[in-house]
Amino acid sequence: MSFGEPNNPYGQPQGQQPGYGQPQGQQPGYGYPQQAPQGVPPQYGYPQAPPVQQPYGAAGYPQGPAKMPGLMTAARVIMFILAGLQIIVAIIAGIGIAAASEAVDSDAATGLAGLGFVLVFILLLFAGLGIFLGVKFSTGGTAIRVLTIIYASLMLLGGLGNFASGEATGVPGGVISLAIGGIILASMVNSQASAWFNRPRQQY
Repeated sequence: MSFGEPNNPYGQPQGQQPGYGQPQGQQPGYGYPQQAPQGVPPQYGYPQAPPVQQPYGAAGYPQGPAKMPGLMTAARVIMFILAGLQIIVAIIAGIGIAAASEAVDSDAATGLAGLGFVLVFILLLFAGLGIFLGVKFSTGGTAIRVLTIIYASLMLLGGLGNFASGEATGVPGGVISLAIGGIILASMVNSQASAWFNRPRQQY
Protein backbone atom coordinates (compact mmCIF):
# COMPACT_ATOMS: atom_id res chain seq x y z
CA MET A 1 0.00 0.00 0.00
CA SER A 2 1.29 3.44 -0.87
CA PHE A 3 1.06 6.37 1.58
CA GLY A 4 1.39 8.91 -1.17
CA GLU A 5 4.25 10.75 -2.62
CA PRO A 6 7.05 11.93 -0.34
CA ASN A 7 6.73 15.54 -1.52
CA ASN A 8 2.98 15.65 -1.10
CA PRO A 9 2.26 18.21 1.74
CA TYR A 10 -1.02 16.49 2.48
CA GLY A 11 0.42 13.11 2.95
CA GLN A 12 1.67 11.63 6.18
CA PRO A 13 5.41 12.08 6.69
CA GLN A 14 7.35 8.89 6.61
CA GLY A 15 8.51 7.50 9.92
CA GLN A 16 5.93 9.36 12.00
CA GLN A 17 3.61 7.37 14.19
CA PRO A 18 -0.14 7.79 13.97
CA GLY A 19 -1.45 10.78 15.88
CA TYR A 20 -0.65 13.76 13.66
CA GLY A 21 0.65 16.81 15.52
CA GLN A 22 1.60 14.90 18.68
CA PRO A 23 5.24 15.27 19.74
CA GLN A 24 7.18 12.09 20.27
CA GLY A 25 7.67 11.01 23.87
CA GLN A 26 4.71 13.07 25.13
CA GLN A 27 1.79 11.50 26.90
CA PRO A 28 -1.56 11.68 25.17
CA GLY A 29 -3.53 14.81 25.90
CA TYR A 30 -0.49 17.13 26.19
CA GLY A 31 -1.50 20.74 25.64
CA TYR A 32 -5.16 20.06 26.15
CA PRO A 33 -7.28 20.26 29.32
CA GLN A 34 -7.37 16.99 31.16
CA GLN A 35 -10.72 15.33 31.53
CA ALA A 36 -12.42 15.70 34.90
CA PRO A 37 -12.37 12.58 37.09
CA GLN A 38 -15.31 10.29 36.78
CA GLY A 39 -18.09 10.97 39.25
CA VAL A 40 -17.23 14.71 39.76
CA PRO A 41 -19.57 17.04 37.87
CA PRO A 42 -17.78 19.78 35.92
CA GLN A 43 -17.92 23.28 37.44
CA TYR A 44 -19.07 26.10 35.23
CA GLY A 45 -19.10 29.84 35.81
CA TYR A 46 -18.16 31.56 39.04
CA PRO A 47 -18.03 29.88 42.45
CA GLN A 48 -21.35 29.80 44.22
CA ALA A 49 -21.78 32.35 46.98
CA PRO A 50 -22.79 31.17 50.46
CA PRO A 51 -26.49 31.53 51.30
CA VAL A 52 -27.51 34.93 52.56
CA GLN A 53 -28.79 34.92 56.11
CA GLN A 54 -32.01 36.73 56.85
CA PRO A 55 -31.62 39.72 59.17
CA TYR A 56 -33.05 39.49 62.64
CA GLY A 57 -36.65 40.52 63.05
CA ALA A 58 -39.80 39.72 64.93
CA ALA A 59 -41.72 36.53 64.28
CA GLY A 60 -43.61 36.69 61.00
CA TYR A 61 -41.48 39.60 59.76
CA PRO A 62 -37.98 38.33 58.77
CA GLN A 63 -36.99 41.88 57.85
CA GLY A 64 -39.62 43.73 59.88
CA PRO A 65 -42.68 45.52 58.51
CA ALA A 66 -41.88 48.14 55.90
CA LYS A 67 -44.75 50.43 56.90
CA MET A 68 -46.05 51.58 60.27
CA PRO A 69 -49.23 49.68 61.25
CA GLY A 70 -52.48 51.58 60.74
CA LEU A 71 -53.53 51.60 64.40
CA MET A 72 -50.17 53.07 65.38
CA THR A 73 -50.51 55.75 62.72
CA ALA A 74 -53.95 56.69 64.06
CA ALA A 75 -52.63 56.80 67.64
CA ARG A 76 -49.75 58.98 66.50
CA VAL A 77 -52.07 61.50 64.87
CA ILE A 78 -54.30 61.57 67.97
CA MET A 79 -51.27 62.22 70.18
CA PHE A 80 -50.18 65.17 68.02
CA ILE A 81 -53.68 66.67 68.05
CA LEU A 82 -54.04 66.14 71.79
CA ALA A 83 -50.64 67.72 72.45
CA GLY A 84 -51.62 70.77 70.41
CA LEU A 85 -54.85 71.17 72.36
CA GLN A 86 -52.98 70.78 75.65
CA ILE A 87 -50.53 73.51 74.69
CA ILE A 88 -53.38 75.88 73.76
CA VAL A 89 -55.22 75.16 77.04
CA ALA A 90 -52.02 75.61 79.04
CA ILE A 91 -51.32 78.99 77.45
CA ILE A 92 -54.87 80.22 78.04
CA ALA A 93 -54.84 78.91 81.61
CA GLY A 94 -51.48 80.53 82.31
CA ILE A 95 -52.69 83.91 81.08
CA GLY A 96 -55.87 83.64 83.15
CA ILE A 97 -54.00 82.65 86.31
CA ALA A 98 -51.53 85.49 85.91
CA ALA A 99 -54.33 88.03 85.42
CA ALA A 100 -56.26 86.71 88.43
CA SER A 101 -53.22 86.82 90.70
CA GLU A 102 -52.58 90.46 89.82
CA ALA A 103 -56.19 91.44 90.37
CA VAL A 104 -56.39 89.83 93.83
CA ASP A 105 -53.42 90.66 96.03
CA SER A 106 -53.57 88.20 98.91
CA ASP A 107 -51.69 85.22 100.23
CA ALA A 108 -54.50 82.81 99.33
CA ALA A 109 -54.64 84.12 95.78
CA THR A 110 -50.87 83.79 95.47
CA GLY A 111 -51.01 80.18 96.68
CA LEU A 112 -53.77 79.29 94.24
CA ALA A 113 -51.87 80.96 91.43
CA GLY A 114 -48.77 78.92 92.27
CA LEU A 115 -50.79 75.70 92.22
CA GLY A 116 -52.34 76.74 88.91
CA PHE A 117 -48.93 77.35 87.36
CA VAL A 118 -47.78 73.91 88.54
CA LEU A 119 -50.76 72.33 86.79
CA VAL A 120 -50.00 74.35 83.66
CA PHE A 121 -46.41 73.11 83.74
CA ILE A 122 -47.57 69.49 84.10
CA LEU A 123 -49.95 69.98 81.17
CA LEU A 124 -47.14 71.35 79.00
CA LEU A 125 -44.85 68.52 80.09
CA PHE A 126 -47.49 65.97 79.13
CA ALA A 127 -47.95 67.68 75.76
CA GLY A 128 -44.21 67.66 75.12
CA LEU A 129 -44.02 63.97 76.00
CA GLY A 130 -46.84 63.18 73.57
CA ILE A 131 -45.08 65.04 70.74
CA PHE A 132 -41.75 63.37 71.52
CA LEU A 133 -43.25 59.89 71.53
CA GLY A 134 -45.22 60.52 68.35
CA VAL A 135 -42.09 61.66 66.52
CA LYS A 136 -40.11 58.67 67.78
CA PHE A 137 -42.68 56.16 66.51
CA SER A 138 -40.82 56.03 63.19
CA THR A 139 -37.29 55.46 64.55
CA GLY A 140 -37.64 54.42 68.19
CA GLY A 141 -37.28 50.98 69.71
CA THR A 142 -38.66 49.09 72.66
CA ALA A 143 -38.03 51.97 75.10
CA ILE A 144 -40.36 54.25 73.10
CA ARG A 145 -43.01 51.54 73.15
CA VAL A 146 -42.75 51.19 76.95
CA LEU A 147 -42.92 54.96 77.48
CA THR A 148 -45.99 55.16 75.25
CA ILE A 149 -47.70 52.43 77.28
CA ILE A 150 -46.96 54.44 80.45
CA TYR A 151 -48.27 57.59 78.74
CA ALA A 152 -51.53 55.84 77.79
CA SER A 153 -51.88 54.33 81.28
CA LEU A 154 -51.56 57.76 82.90
CA MET A 155 -54.24 59.05 80.56
CA LEU A 156 -56.53 56.19 81.53
CA LEU A 157 -55.94 56.92 85.22
CA GLY A 158 -56.78 60.58 84.60
CA GLY A 159 -60.03 59.59 82.95
CA LEU A 160 -60.95 57.33 85.83
CA GLY A 161 -60.08 60.17 88.22
CA ASN A 162 -62.58 62.42 86.48
CA PHE A 163 -65.30 59.84 87.07
CA ALA A 164 -64.25 59.34 90.68
CA SER A 165 -64.53 63.05 91.42
CA GLY A 166 -68.30 62.80 91.10
CA GLU A 167 -68.57 66.12 89.27
CA ALA A 168 -70.77 66.26 86.20
CA THR A 169 -68.31 68.53 84.44
CA GLY A 170 -65.61 65.86 84.67
CA VAL A 171 -67.62 63.16 82.89
CA PRO A 172 -67.02 64.39 79.31
CA GLY A 173 -63.30 64.80 79.98
CA GLY A 174 -63.18 61.35 81.55
CA VAL A 175 -64.85 59.76 78.55
CA ILE A 176 -62.46 61.49 76.15
CA SER A 177 -59.41 60.52 78.22
CA LEU A 178 -60.52 56.90 78.42
CA ALA A 179 -61.17 56.71 74.68
CA ILE A 180 -57.87 58.30 73.66
CA GLY A 181 -55.87 56.37 76.23
CA GLY A 182 -57.51 53.12 75.15
CA ILE A 183 -56.66 53.68 71.49
CA ILE A 184 -53.03 54.52 72.26
CA LEU A 185 -52.66 51.56 74.61
CA ALA A 186 -54.25 49.17 72.10
CA SER A 187 -51.83 50.33 69.41
CA MET A 188 -48.85 49.41 71.62
CA VAL A 189 -49.79 45.97 72.98
CA ASN A 190 -50.40 44.01 69.76
CA SER A 191 -48.02 41.86 67.70
CA GLN A 192 -47.76 44.43 64.90
CA ALA A 193 -46.40 47.03 67.32
CA SER A 194 -43.90 44.50 68.64
CA ALA A 195 -42.72 43.71 65.11
CA TRP A 196 -42.46 47.42 64.26
CA PHE A 197 -40.38 48.44 67.26
CA ASN A 198 -38.14 45.33 67.04
CA ARG A 199 -37.46 45.62 63.31
CA PRO A 200 -33.82 45.89 62.13
CA ARG A 201 -32.60 49.43 61.63
CA GLN A 202 -29.72 50.84 59.63
CA GLN A 203 -26.85 51.81 61.89
CA TYR A 204 -25.31 55.21 61.28
